[in-house]
Amino acid sequence: MTSQPEKRSPVPRRSVLGTALGGAAVAALPGTARAEQSEGAGPSGGTGSAGEGAGRPWRLRDTMTSDSAWEEFLRGQDLLWTRLPTLWYEGPFLGDGLLGSMVYQEPGANRIRFTVQHGRVQDHRPEFGSGWGTCRLPVGHLTLDPVGTITAVDWRLSLWNAELTGTVTTTAGTLTLSALIHDEVFAARVTAAGGEKVTWTFHPEDAVSPRKIQEAPPAGYTANPPWTTRTTADGTAQVLQPLTGGGRTATSYRRSGDDLLLSVGHSFPSSSAAEADSLRNLRRAPSYGVLRRRHTGWWHAFYRKSFVSFPDQRLQSFHWIQLYKVASASRAGGPVMATSGPWLEPTPWPAVWWNLNVQLEYWLIQGFNHPELDSLAGTLRRSQEQLTANVPAAYRSDSSGIGRSSDMFCNREVGQPGTGAETGDLTWALHTVWLSYRHSMDQSLLRDTIYPVLRRTITYYLHFLTPGSDGKLHLPSTLSPEYPVVPPQDTNYDLALIRWGCQTLLESAQLLGIDDALKPRWQEVLARLTPYPVDDNGFMIGADTPYAQSHRHYSHLLMVYPLYLVNWDQPENRDLITKSVVRWHALTGAHRGYSYTGAASIYAMTGDGDTAIGYLRKFFDPSTRYPCRANTHYTEAGPVIETPLSASQSLHDMFCQSWGGVVRVFPAVPSAWKDVTLHNFRTQGAFLVSAVRTAGATRFIRVRSLAGEPLRLRHGLSGTLTVLLDDGTPAHTRDLGDGTLAIDLPKGREVLVHSGSRPDLVIAPVAVSEPGAAWGLP
Repeated sequence: MTSQPEKRSPVPRRSVLGTALGGAAVAALPGTARAEQSEGAGPSGGTGSAGEGAGRPWRLRDTMTSDSAWEEFLRGQDLLWTRLPTLWYEGPFLGDGLLGSMVYQEPGANRIRFTVQHGRVQDHRPEFGSGWGTCRLPVGHLTLDPVGTITAVDWRLSLWNAELTGTVTTTAGTLTLSALIHDEVFAARVTAAGGEKVTWTFHPEDAVSPRKIQEAPPAGYTANPPWTTRTTADGTAQVLQPLTGGGRTATSYRRSGDDLLLSVGHSFPSSSAAEADSLRNLRRAPSYGVLRRRHTGWWHAFYRKSFVSFPDQRLQSFHWIQLYKVASASRAGGPVMATSGPWLEPTPWPAVWWNLNVQLEYWLIQGFNHPELDSLAGTLRRSQEQLTANVPAAYRSDSSGIGRSSDMFCNREVGQPGTGAETGDLTWALHTVWLSYRHSMDQSLLRDTIYPVLRRTITYYLHFLTPGSDGKLHLPSTLSPEYPVVPPQDTNYDLALIRWGCQTLLESAQLLGIDDALKPRWQEVLARLTPYPVDDNGFMIGADTPYAQSHRHYSHLLMVYPLYLVNWDQPENRDLITKSVVRWHALTGAHRGYSYTGAASIYAMTGDGDTAIGYLRKFFDPSTRYPCRANTHYTEAGPVIETPLSASQSLHDMFCQSWGGVVRVFPAVPSAWKDVTLHNFRTQGAFLVSAVRTAGATRFIRVRSLAGEPLRLRHGLSGTLTVLLDDGTPAHTRDLGDGTLAIDLPKGREVLVHSGSRPDLVIAPVAVSEPGAAWGLP
């Protein structure tokens, strides 16, 4: 075994936080900005850049500004059904970040099931662990019970309206339905024709862990009490579910003409607040029509925040469905997503999983420009006391952590290094929150959540780092998530997280103006931490532990992706990266959907879009053991929401990357995709990028700065560049080499970059060149 030192890139220095680079003025060269000959010197010694159209203000022409344009485009991405779905991963799904419903045939019956589940409904007995004691609990389901036998359905899940509409044909007549979820209210409107009639039934479900499909309850566990029913004075029906550990779930519903309205409340430790909450939600929704107006208003404003179009019809639809899905599953201020999102089904994983699932769930919201969907950052901010309580008592004065799985309150003890425990999960989750900071540059997020919690997670590691005979600092045995062999020391998963954490703390302290007493210790760790263990096949699992059996997780490659500590901008590391990912996928058998999405993102980092899309397509190949399902959800032993969401991030990584403080536009677009449009794609540094690729070449790039951070743009353009601010004046630029341009862009300003004559600055959908069937059961 040999060890691979982490080497610095020979290209200009990059900061984990994306701090500014210096640069010298350059003359006009192919692929660089044209230098001004007079009064061009900027405050950093750069030059202005001009070209055709200099002095003339410019603006984009966005064709996606009207409701009709959006409705037409998103209609082409809708899910369709002409066959009745029989499984949860075939049917329509609705949600508002808390309440969720999936629609499919009632098993073994001539009925249509609308599941009723809620992201806050859980048990409250931590002594029985996250699988039973603090697990998500089922609520129940509605059934639509026709008179005749169901013979056909014709359904559409409209993304634009976030609404299910269509018909159910039976031997007796027709039912016409529409359904949506908004403000914690499930609303349905159903009318009958012919000999049909509308009959709804609510079926409460026992408040027992969905993990019962895999195992018996733990010793000492007692079942929750049975549910009871009541009817309020105004005719609202209620189902009340008390819990042995305290708290209650209340489901309230009422019929009014053709409308059914239902809401779920959950309270802990109160045993009465849930009833009041569910009734209050219903009072806010007097009818389907009133709720629908508020609902569609929210969704129509939501979609307009960004736009992406590319020529693969089925993947483009998938991509937009993932945005709909994550907005249906998560909202800031709500609970962190569990493995199933708000749609609970029988599963061995009825909780929040911290060793990959949480992280992959949230990556796509950044590029899509939807920070309002981030429920992870708020969860960690609110749970700091619990995160401290999770570590052994001897370390609670300065350390925090979390075990592999927990409830929405982060309640799960973490083991300690030296015992083979999985200890790095909270640090990795903080990297995901750090991405939210980097895409917003919101210092309050850095100051109030990331810095204090990361300081404590890294301090937990510091208690166990010990010098070896080689003078290096070593970490005793820890688990690389899901690999069956525990290294005796120096697990790469943890070494990468320690390096990232110390670098981020040092730079955060400087940015926040904190003179932290631990600064010398972080610097020492970066200087003395043992190199990553590697062998002839690339990165190992840890010391004396090669990657020797198939492994679905890329925990041993975290330094490559998503941390980018070892990356393609370091030529000396390219062979190591290539060998490692090839070896990872050479050993088959344990791979799952996210094994393919992870490989796709790694190859996108290398600029190899064709290999990246090849791996991504494996996730959609029905011949694989665990493919994407008909409604774009995914299952292994139970629902796992993160994998399809991570596939959207793989697409983002092909379209635009911003790690290491460099914005890379169209870095790994597959060669078959000649045309791509991006608009208001959010990147690190809080930039909004719009760019158009036509006939395989980038036509223009527009960047808007939301925070005034330094902009370093790897543009991919050839020829002499024109770089203009939004008032038509030349921007101050510096050529950094490697096709990268530093551009002075103040907060609130925009810059246009193109080569040759000024192109048409049009944002519009691209034509489909790879037709594909709609998702659902069309």
